[in-house]
Amino acid sequence: NEQAENSIHLHEFVPFTFVDLFAGIGGFRIALEKLGGKSVFSCEWDKYAQKTYKEWFGDTPHGDIRELNPQDIPDHDVLAAGFPCQPFSIAGVSKKKSLGRHHGFRDAAQGTLFFNLATIIEIKRPPVLFLENVKNLKSHDGGNTWKIIQETLEKLEYQVFSEIIDAAAWVPQHRERIIIVCFDRHVFGNNPPFEFPEPPKSNSVKLHDILEDNPDPKYTLSDKLWKYLQDYAKKHREKGNGFGYGL
Repeated sequence: NEQAENSIHLHEFVPFTFVDLFAGIGGFRIALEKLGGKSVFSCEWDKYAQKTYKEWFGDTPHGDIRELNPQDIPDHDVLAAGFPCQPFSIAGVSKKKSLGRHHGFRDAAQGTLFFNLATIIEIKRPPVLFLENVKNLKSHDGGNTWKIIQETLEKLEYQVFSEIIDAAAWVPQHRERIIIVCFDRHVFGNNPPFEFPEPPKSNSVKLHDILEDNPDPKYTLSDKLWKYLQDYAKKHREKGNGFGYGL
């Protein structure tokens, strides 16, 4: 409807507030601030990521999300969260299986943090959710993990949109991630007119564009390590999977 359409486009042109959960070193914050957003709260448990975040933005994120009282989080327009991907990623699942550990929602340390996030969403009711995870989230556990996440968000009365996007359209790296954008039905109605933007057809940014001309030698690979990596890549290419290639 017209009201929903106006509401969605309104956030493209006026300032908005957001919270940055599972903030890492602030990737979401950089992007949202460039769009006119103002951060009112952040949360990140890793102490080294917290230090980097403070250096960049001047404030230290709150710690463990499991210890947060959702009522202490300020009201906001957009909730951004890259909730932990290790329990669902291809590499993370393989590692946990090899160690005989649980993965997915059965990972007691990280797999259940989505439900902490869902509790915050239920209590704070932000109009827009902006979530990110690994592409394997959709196929993990035969699709059951994604089904639970989608159903949870829909039961909270959000309209859910998702798409797997490869960052290679913007940066010199293949990095496929599932992007989840949700709209509160009480604000935007049942059919918000949202579509993911089309990525650019070609990426003009190359690796040499982002590398420093004279880096500190401590960041340079030794000849021995470089040869090892080349041999490792060759071995896996011959096996048909490759090192650094899609499996």
